[in-house]
Amino acid sequence: MNRYESTIIITPVLSDEDVKNKLKSFRDFLEKNGAKNVSDEHWGLKKLAYPIEKKRSGVYHIFDFEAPGEVIEKLELQYKRDESILRFLTVKLDKYGIEYADKRKKGQVGKSKAKKDNQPKEEVTNG
Repeated sequence: MNRYESTIIITPVLSDEDVKNKLKSFRDFLEKNGAKNVSDEHWGLKKLAYPIEKKRSGVYHIFDFEAPGEVIEKLELQYKRDESILRFLTVKLDKYGIEYADKRKKGQVGKSKAKKDNQPKEEVTNG
């Protein structure tokens, strides 16, 4: 089994309940096809970089799961058939991707830079 991260953008016209039901249906699909859920990240409504199907925002969600390779094609076919999915991207995580995903979930990504930015800077003097 490989580890995958699948990011989907759902149309913003759905209610919160409809989004929850849709996410549950994808989760159930993965489980029925032998995938093991590692985690879910729900980012909520975000502004899109450019309009997609005349929509300027979308609901972002990330599925992190372990699955046999043949499940991905079936999952992406489900995404394509669903008109409420604006965009999707599924990637296979290598060891560095897994490490990064785990750090991101723990909130450790981007923290060290923020700490450095908050520290007083040393002044350089000539002479």
